[in-house]
Amino acid sequence: MSSSKDNLYTLDGRVPLLEAVPFGLQHVLAMFVSNITPIIILANVVGIEAGVSATLIQNCMIIAGIGTLIQLYPIWRIGSRLPIVMGISFTFLSLSIYIGKTHGMGSLIGAVIIGGVIEGLLGLCAKYWLKIIQPITAATVVTAIGFSLLPIGANSFAGGQGAADFGSLEHWIVGTITLFACLGFQVFSKGVMRSLSVLIGLIVGYVASIAMGMVDFSGMHNVSVVSIPNFMPFEPVFEWGPILSFLAIYLVSATETIGDTSALCSEALKRRIHKAEMGSSIACDGFVSSVAGMFGCTPITSFSQNVGLAALSGVVNRFVIATGAAIMIVGGVFPAVGVALTTIPQSVLGGCTIMMFGSIMFAGFSMIAKCGFSNRNMIIVSMSLSVGLGFTQATGMFSIFPQIVQTVFAENCVAVVFLLAVVLNLVLPGKKFISGKEMDKEGL
Repeated sequence: MSSSKDNLYTLDGRVPLLEAVPFGLQHVLAMFVSNITPIIILANVVGIEAGVSATLIQNCMIIAGIGTLIQLYPIWRIGSRLPIVMGISFTFLSLSIYIGKTHGMGSLIGAVIIGGVIEGLLGLCAKYWLKIIQPITAATVVTAIGFSLLPIGANSFAGGQGAADFGSLEHWIVGTITLFACLGFQVFSKGVMRSLSVLIGLIVGYVASIAMGMVDFSGMHNVSVVSIPNFMPFEPVFEWGPILSFLAIYLVSATETIGDTSALCSEALKRRIHKAEMGSSIACDGFVSSVAGMFGCTPITSFSQNVGLAALSGVVNRFVIATGAAIMIVGGVFPAVGVALTTIPQSVLGGCTIMMFGSIMFAGFSMIAKCGFSNRNMIIVSMSLSVGLGFTQATGMFSIFPQIVQTVFAENCVAVVFLLAVVLNLVLPGKKFISGKEMDKEGL
């Protein structure tokens, strides 16, 4: 097969390396800060020494690259062959901090490893339980993911939650410049330039932030040229309490993966996801999370912002996404690459991600429309979203429940929406399941 840039918009096919790298880099820049932030927060709160923290940041970049490659080019039934970008999940952060502080990092890593293996096995056995994840359920979850990401984009636009200059005029200016640059190229450009609108907007915003004196290059001093990743920085300890707590959050992570892969297929590949792809995607989530634990990292999962980017740009070629995975691995082995990427201000990233997060929400609406606007579907969607999004904005109402219930549901609208959508689909009268033959023929 000849190498052509036209293959950018097909799952398979050869793309010239010089054409592929900018699109791969675009995916890395869309998720880079979100990938390393959970590790940075965990290390600061738990009190991990600076040298070990730097190693963990390096490791999480390498793991994200490896996980992405396995999704793209599966090992046996682990990996979906879909253009999914993997990264360290925020979903586990609060529980990781609690276990790290009360039980120690060894117990945290033990829970990550065992929980990941169990999620991986659930993915391999997905054909026995995926029938409860009907199209209307997946569509509702995708919509919830889109809504849940909007505050993240807004906080980044304003400079990053907790920043001393949060909401300052400088962040407003840079975020707006970035957003309008992305929007302008998305609306008025064609072909490759339109597909690279997010990367171009990011470059424009970064240049503007440098001109305004917002970029700190001090971290580039005394950076080692090459650094080998540290295997097993913490000795795993296996305790039932942390393991069971993590299992509950792994189920939430699997829910998010179901939503991300469904949205990717619906909006970027223009088809429904097949049950085998979904199971393989979850298996990759789980087993690679176990590997992440062996490198001292918290679990890995699919990144919603990259799903939004694929839908926005239309670029779904696996080789292109693989170049992004290679950049992440290089960034882990050569620390200077990673440090350089961390100089991008949050407001620049926020200006890029706002449009991408909105596209995920639109994907959910589109999937709901394909399911039809029957009275039954209306009840499932409206009840799941109103309770899931509403209750999790009033987290204090969960205070009467045990800690594990609060950890899983109080601040995670996706988990609440998923649970309600599944239950309502089971109990409401009408068609509850698509037959196995229909699922195999048309996708989930």
